[in-house]
Amino acid sequence: MDEAAHPKNLHGIQAVIQEDLKEFQRSFRSTARGQSGLLNIILRYVLRQKGKRIRPTLVLLSAKVCGGVSEATYRAATLVELLHTATLVHDDVVDEAETRRGTFSVNALWGNKAAVLIGDYFLSRGLQLALEHDDLAMLHILSGTVQRMAEGELLQVKKARMLDLDESTYFKIISDKTASLISACTMCGAVSVSGDEHNISRMQTVGEQLGLAFQIRDDLFDYGSDSVGKPVGLDLQKKLVTLPLIRALSQCASAERRQIIRILRRGGKRANDRQAVLAFAEKYGGLDYARSRMAECARTAQSILSTFPESPARTAMFSLAEYIITRKR
Repeated sequence: MDEAAHPKNLHGIQAVIQEDLKEFQRSFRSTARGQSGLLNIILRYVLRQKGKRIRPTLVLLSAKVCGGVSEATYRAATLVELLHTATLVHDDVVDEAETRRGTFSVNALWGNKAAVLIGDYFLSRGLQLALEHDDLAMLHILSGTVQRMAEGELLQVKKARMLDLDESTYFKIISDKTASLISACTMCGAVSVSGDEHNISRMQTVGEQLGLAFQIRDDLFDYGSDSVGKPVGLDLQKKLVTLPLIRALSQCASAERRQIIRILRRGGKRANDRQAVLAFAEKYGGLDYARSRMAECARTAQSILSTFPESPARTAMFSLAEYIITRKR
């Protein structure tokens, strides 16, 4: 499609909503502000870690595609970012991660207890913000999202122990643990400016497809695909079987499959084990298949976007779909 023919970098995409992002930032910082000394010290530390703001960007662009940006839109973007930040802080505790975006994680500096409490604080501030403004539709969307995210993570834990993941279950996991939040972004953006159920439903599907593409791209990084956004083989060490390997395992002979499963059970701790799995996924077309499915998800999202009226925001969302599947980290 013409709108997607020339992908922009993220900065160029966000130029369409530059002033809106500034307003969101003010809302987010104001809402996240605490009362006690230690709380504020940790909050200031967390808020200094500037991410790409992809999720607030999706909220704002979705609202613009559906008619415009309102005060409710800024609250929606703030709610989503509070939830996302809480999950990142909690994930670092679960993963025993010492760094986040190149800096020390909250748990590394203040311990697990403080990190869990800070994550809880972000969640509670989101609940308060929604209730103070009677944003019940958004609260309904985000509470369902939290449930799906937890269920997706728990299913992944179960499958990592059993090592019996198939493609259908893989998509169930990434739909719940990743795509649900991206879908909540696009839905909340639509809800903030429109009660049109057709608009909301279409935006829900757009977000779901973008979220699937986003996670597949993340999983490809583990294979050193195009560029490495995390240490190669990290998923393997956690015994996480993702789409490239699922596809390769479905294409090989049973003897070779058993050999790879043995490596997975060892957790890929040896460098030669990791290289063997990477070569195996490449040999049986797992990487190409994952890239194909990722691009298919992005195209589906763009196809649905094309049913909305043409606008700079719609063009930016087309480009964002391209950015998601071509990003380097």
